[in-house]
Amino acid sequence: MCRVLGVSTSGYYAWRCRGASKRRRDDEALSRRIVDIHRQSRRTYGAPRVHAELADEGKRVGRKRVARLMRVSNTVGVSRRKSFRTTRRDPAARPAPDLVDRQFSASGPNQLWVADITYLPTIAGFHFLAVVLDVWSRKIVGWSMSARLNTEIVLKALDMAVQRRGPAGGVIHHSDQGCQYTSTEFGRHCREAGVRPSMGSVGDCYDNAMCESFFATLECELLDRTRFVDRTEAERAVFDFIEGFYNTKRRHSALGYLAPVTFEQKTAPPPAPPLRGRHPLLDPPPQGGGRKASREC
Repeated sequence: MCRVLGVSTSGYYAWRCRGASKRRRDDEALSRRIVDIHRQSRRTYGAPRVHAELADEGKRVGRKRVARLMRVSNTVGVSRRKSFRTTRRDPAARPAPDLVDRQFSASGPNQLWVADITYLPTIAGFHFLAVVLDVWSRKIVGWSMSARLNTEIVLKALDMAVQRRGPAGGVIHHSDQGCQYTSTEFGRHCREAGVRPSMGSVGDCYDNAMCESFFATLECELLDRTRFVDRTEAERAVFDFIEGFYNTKRRHSALGYLAPVTFEQKTAPPPAPPLRGRHPLLDPPPQGGGRKASREC
C-alpha cells in the first residue's frame, strides 16, 4: 500500500501513532462548551449569541469558527411560525395619534412602551397573551394572559407595567388599533396613570415592529417547540420564559448582547419607587373578590 501510494513505511507508522493536533483538541473542547451554552439557552441560541457568551467568558474565538463547529455538531437555532390575527379594529372607535412614527428608540427607561397581543395554541383551545415592552431595555415590564380576547387582558398588562415601573408621567404607550386598545376603558386607564396612548396605522406590522419582534422570539424559542395540554400549562411556560429567561438571561443583539435586566443594572439611573397597590399576577387576591371584568370589545 505504501509503495502504491508513494508513502514511506516509517511515515505511515508515525502518522498512525501520532495524537490529535492542538487545533483539533481545542476544537473538541470548544465544541463541548458550545453545546453546553446552547443547552443552557433552552436550545435557542445561534452562532452570534453563542459567540457573545464565549466572549463574556473571556474566550477569544471568531464567530465563523463558532458557526463551523455548530454545523459540525448539528447545533442550530430556531425559526418562527405562521401568523394569526389577534386584534381587530373597531370602525366606530377613534384611535390615538401615532406619536412614534416607527422611531423605536429611547434614551432612558419609561419613555416609550410598545404593546400588543398574541395567541398561544393549546389542546384545550387558544390562550391569549398581552405584553408591554420598554423600548429602552427591551424588557417586558407588563404582561397578562386570558382565555378571552377582551379589553381586560390589555388593562391588566398596563396595570402591571405601571405598578412595576412607577413612571413619573408622560410615558408613551404605543400599540396597534385593535379594539382592545381603542376602548373607552383603556383610554381612561391611560389618563389615570399619566400614560400617553399612541397607535400605528391599520394593518402595518412595521408600525409596531419592536413588539412583533418579541413575539417572533417567543414563537421561535417557546411556542413552536412546545405542545401545551391546557391553558394552565401554557401560563406556567410563558411565566418561566418571560421572567426566568427573556428578561433575566437571554442576550439581545441590540443591547450589546446583554440581557434586559443586566442592561438596566449597568446603565439605568436609580428607579422611582413603585406605585402602591396590588397586582393580580404579583400579589395574592384580597378576600371578597377583585375588580369587575370589563365588557368585551
